[in-house]
Amino acid sequence: MYLDAYVKVPEVKGKITFRTKGNTTYVEFEYDRVYSTEKQYTDVKRKTIGKLADEDKRIMRPNENFIKFFPDTELPEERDRSSRSCGLRIGTWVVIRKIVNEYKLTEILGRYLPWKDVGLFLDLVAYSIIEEDNRAQHYPAYAYSHPLFSEGMRIYSDSKVSEFLNTMDADTSVMFQNDWNAERNHRERIYFSYDSTSKICEAGDLRIVEVGHSKENVETDIFNYAIAYDTKNREPLFYEIYPGSINDMSQFQCTVEKAKGYGYKKIGFVLDRGYFSKDNIYQLEDSGYSFVMMLKGKADLVQKWVLENKGSFETSRSCNIPAYQVYGKTIEKKLFGTDKKPRYIHLYHSSSLEADERTGVEKKINQLTAFLNSHINQFRDFGPGMETYFELHYDENAKKTGKKDKDTADSSARKFVFFEEKMPVIELELKLCGYFVIVTSEKMTAKEALEIYKGRDASEKLFLSDKTFLGNHCLRIGSDESATSKIFIEFVALIIRNRMYNYLKDEMKEMATKPNYMTVPAAIRELDKIEMSRQLDGVYRFDHAITAKQKTILKAFGLTDANVKYRAQEISKMLEMAD
Repeated sequence: MYLDAYVKVPEVKGKITFRTKGNTTYVEFEYDRVYSTEKQYTDVKRKTIGKLADEDKRIMRPNENFIKFFPDTELPEERDRSSRSCGLRIGTWVVIRKIVNEYKLTEILGRYLPWKDVGLFLDLVAYSIIEEDNRAQHYPAYAYSHPLFSEGMRIYSDSKVSEFLNTMDADTSVMFQNDWNAERNHRERIYFSYDSTSKICEAGDLRIVEVGHSKENVETDIFNYAIAYDTKNREPLFYEIYPGSINDMSQFQCTVEKAKGYGYKKIGFVLDRGYFSKDNIYQLEDSGYSFVMMLKGKADLVQKWVLENKGSFETSRSCNIPAYQVYGKTIEKKLFGTDKKPRYIHLYHSSSLEADERTGVEKKINQLTAFLNSHINQFRDFGPGMETYFELHYDENAKKTGKKDKDTADSSARKFVFFEEKMPVIELELKLCGYFVIVTSEKMTAKEALEIYKGRDASEKLFLSDKTFLGNHCLRIGSDESATSKIFIEFVALIIRNRMYNYLKDEMKEMATKPNYMTVPAAIRELDKIEMSRQLDGVYRFDHAITAKQKTILKAFGLTDANVKYRAQEISKMLEMAD
């Protein structure tokens, strides 16, 4: 990220080099030299710290690496207040401020951040929520047209934001999470929904970024990010970041230890099929924690249980769970031979899911059949995926003649002559359509297990809002310090946005109709229309009355138009004093 400022090119003898690419000349700083005894040469470590200004080659526009290597260089900290917009959009900010006060976030952050930085931290949180963006260079544009938490509503430059991200103490996020979890009710019986996602880093050479498999199963440079979510109180509790090469199943064992460290005792974990393993289950039990876990639909155990009980519950009205339009049955079985006690296996069948899955299977088989037909009498070998559903027959003695077949995969390919469906395999897959299985460590009904597992929906929405509505599908940073700070800001933004989501969802339950403006993105757009305008005397005043739609949204957050008008007067006085 290049800052909206210019500085002199550092005069460090022998350390500054220039690299031209296209019409741009980049300034690089040599920060280390490492001699390799194995390769017998010195590896010079350089990083780009900025790019030259076109009009003066002695001047450069710095990036955040410049701040890291030359922290004593003075950069513009504050934008001119005269550049503040004549119209301030205050509606969403008032809602965010209410939640900040409700969770005492200012107080908690003030224990670990300098007081002047608490306001900037919360401004970056609000910016991430309202603008659905995390790029520091766009922050001043947001500050131009919104109220701010910073003292005197100071509009900081992007260089100040970058400096703040690079210099925030890494321990701050750890201590915040300690305090945040210390204030939760540890005596309450709750279920953690734990899930993870991968993040791509567009720039920078970060320690935590390693080659791994993203959620799209593409091998690339990533790091992983996981959140533990309280499904009962609907709050994010803590987060983890770990290298991309570590898989979720391995990391989960560290997560269990972390939950113990936060003092949680009466908890259970709600996990998806990716966390199913003997080691994870045994560690949970050794820690005194229960679990509710989905199993993979094609797992041998699942197939066995479904086939043993098929036809015994799918139409029985006593097994009906109308809220989720499924039928369910509970049996007791041991998962592993070394289990000391049986688990509770909850089998479910959904007729609508069966129809969808059967359609998918039939479509897949038809597509594969058409593909195989198009390659009959060609020299072509197929992978194991095709052999799952078909017996493939080749003419081992056929020899290629004439020009090279364009569809030939390699020179050793055999002549493919015909195929047959593996009918038992396909029929078994069709029989299993519409079934899924949840395993619990504690005795409960199929309905109770499904209700608990459905609590994961909130954590999945949390990840969706993080990537889609907070602009955090990737991090645009160049240093480990910035990465740590941005993820911390992102977590606090998730806490607030999740609270907004729950307020709106609870209000929707009480409404006869379900208006489309009661989602978080739509509510933000509508509330941002509440504005204050600067008059000739320089004083900001309410621009127009609050609409009926805005009043409905505010009601969901326990606010009225009187509350907003009070905050508007407070903002006006604060700006008068600051200017």
